[in-house]
Amino acid sequence: MTEKSQRAASQVLIAMSVAAALSGCTTMPWGESSSYSGASGNYQTNGVPTGQVAAGYYRVNPGDTLPGIAAAYGQHPQDLARWNGLQPNASVTVGQVLRVAPPPAPGAPGTGAVAQQGQLTWPLRGPVLKPFASGSSKGIVIGGRVGDPVKAAAAGRVVYAGTGIEAYGPLIIIKHSDTLITAYGQNSTLLVKEGDAVTQGQVIGAVGADSRGVGSIQFEVRQDGHPVDPLTWLPKSGG
Repeated sequence: MTEKSQRAASQVLIAMSVAAALSGCTTMPWGESSSYSGASGNYQTNGVPTGQVAAGYYRVNPGDTLPGIAAAYGQHPQDLARWNGLQPNASVTVGQVLRVAPPPAPGAPGTGAVAQQGQLTWPLRGPVLKPFASGSSKGIVIGGRVGDPVKAAAAGRVVYAGTGIEAYGPLIIIKHSDTLITAYGQNSTLLVKEGDAVTQGQVIGAVGADSRGVGSIQFEVRQDGHPVDPLTWLPKSGG
């Protein structure tokens, strides 16, 4: 994987407030990470705390560039520049806060999607091994058999597919709209690549195993860049 791809993956995860994946057992919260403070919500890169920013915004970290940030959020550099009153080739500075989501049209309602039960479909049929807990976890863990198909929860475009973030193993991130993103971690196989358009229910990967050999995937939903309970978006019938 190129350094550029790794940086883009890291920026997507920062944008989604993703913490470290499971480490040793299915009960360990995703919020445990040497670089992420789940209590304060602050992400640190190279020792520089970014702090919390409003939904739809991003605080620049060391090494960031305008094109790199735009790619991480599935936007065009020229759009990002326009939303922030910058030139397309402008440099960015550490700590600078940028708008990374389109501004709402005049008179339009807020851009945040409203959770609707059943709007997403289960990516895997299996039990929920770890539920969502606001403030202490960032998603759910769904059990399954290694090799079982992992499916896209909704139609969208793949903005990341790779292994650049070691804690997640093979990871897939799908952007469904300007406000909604889903992430699928701990796959054993990736069947899509960055830039692919996917349909709801399309097989995108295969179930992997955690460090204890338990077949499962990590599934997260991000609304306006913040973690939300996937169960409020999934059918009540279960996986």
